[in-house]
Amino acid sequence: MLTRVSAKRLFLALLPLTLAFRLWLGWAMPMTGDEAYFVDWGRHPDFGFYDHPPMVGWWLTAQLALGDAAVWLRLSAILQPALLALASAWMLPRLAPDGADNLSERAGWAALLILLAPVNVWNVFVTTDTPLIYFSVLAALAWLRASRDDGNDGGDHYVWYAVAGLMLAGAVLSKYFAALLGFAFLVHALTLRRKGPLVGLAIAYACTLPALALMAWWNAGHCWANVMFNFINRHEGAGLNATTPLLYAATLLYVLTPPALWLWWKSRGKDGLWLLAAVPFALFALMSLAKTVGLHWLLGFVPLVLLWLALRLSTIALAKLGRFFIGFAALHVAVIVAIALLPLETWKRSNLYDGIVLTFETDKLIEQLRPFDDYAWASDGYSNAATLSYHSPKRFMVFGEGGYHARQDDFITDWRQHDGRNILILIKSRTATADFLPWFHEVELKTLEQRGVEFTVVLGRGFNFAAYRDNVLAHIRSRYYAIPAALPQNGCSFCNRYFPEKPCTR
Repeated sequence: MLTRVSAKRLFLALLPLTLAFRLWLGWAMPMTGDEAYFVDWGRHPDFGFYDHPPMVGWWLTAQLALGDAAVWLRLSAILQPALLALASAWMLPRLAPDGADNLSERAGWAALLILLAPVNVWNVFVTTDTPLIYFSVLAALAWLRASRDDGNDGGDHYVWYAVAGLMLAGAVLSKYFAALLGFAFLVHALTLRRKGPLVGLAIAYACTLPALALMAWWNAGHCWANVMFNFINRHEGAGLNATTPLLYAATLLYVLTPPALWLWWKSRGKDGLWLLAAVPFALFALMSLAKTVGLHWLLGFVPLVLLWLALRLSTIALAKLGRFFIGFAALHVAVIVAIALLPLETWKRSNLYDGIVLTFETDKLIEQLRPFDDYAWASDGYSNAATLSYHSPKRFMVFGEGGYHARQDDFITDWRQHDGRNILILIKSRTATADFLPWFHEVELKTLEQRGVEFTVVLGRGFNFAAYRDNVLAHIRSRYYAIPAALPQNGCSFCNRYFPEKPCTR
């Protein structure tokens, strides 16, 4: 019976098991397209990147100095549940209301629940959300510590407000969703109706100003790329949708589990710990009326819910919830191991099979391209190009228009330098020579077979930059770089490079 076993002992017993499983998963899983895309950021460090602020690129730049193995680059994600569990357990006694009992045991339950939260069992993939989650949780814990101590003798709470602000600045440099946590700080400060939290809020916000200034400066000199992507291009065509709120509800149920979500809602109150999760969840609910809310968007607030439950539930209720989390985690492990043992051909009937083969068999595909080493290499989408680049001695460019997201290649590749050159383009679908002939003097198609999938290799000889500029690049400019005139510009490499006579404005 879990009620007879110390939560701390359970945590210490399961910690090495979960770490071993996550290390194995981080080693066994090939790099996904998104991960490889962010690795490419790390190989081209800057003060910002097309889609998001620079933090994950900075982390990967530092790690790449020591190696590029997938399990190494994923280490910050692999260790995240354990580190956040320990941080939350350490902070719990300092957040507990006066008179709370069994604080050591409650800290153990907080650590255990965070360690075994559903997504924490399997999510070993490094993304922009990896640093965001670290900074968001630590910012929230520091804010709660500061507001809890506010009013006591001494000024330590102002130090904690500053720590909260510095962590919030790290979150700001990770992803724009950090604004939701900053807004939650404001809501909590207003509910306390004291001068101290408002002063603390000013301190925390002041700490984020250098990060905001850096982002504004970089965007002004780089086509306002973050603003165009996050606030304009990705929202064109968005409207009220009856399906996305249901999908958000299902996502929330999964990341928290139904019993934890119900117990958290049932025990709701105006406590800061409750509000710091409730406010972002409510804002995500509003967003879901018009767009899909990603599962990973919620992960920075899940530990706050579980920490709340560890503080508020009885030890008997915590034991029942812990038993559920252990069983659900074991189910995840069993399913993942079973899937890992299946041959790739199991998914042959799936529409995703060609992408699965490209991801798992990348090295073999690259080997088949070696006879064409005198060509520049490219693919027709950012995910394929990034995945291939991670495994290749040569970087793959993104050939063609692409989509509204992941356009970092616009800053890295200069198509003028390839005028007249030969370019190899690897694509998953079949194509016709006529589809590429406008951009080359001569086109030849070859087929590569791997695991039953036929990949098309387009051998374009004599790249016609002028034609590519006037058609493909001109359309990219009008579609993705129509910058509002109200935004002051200090430069836009894409437009300056290809269209110096036409400013990038609407």
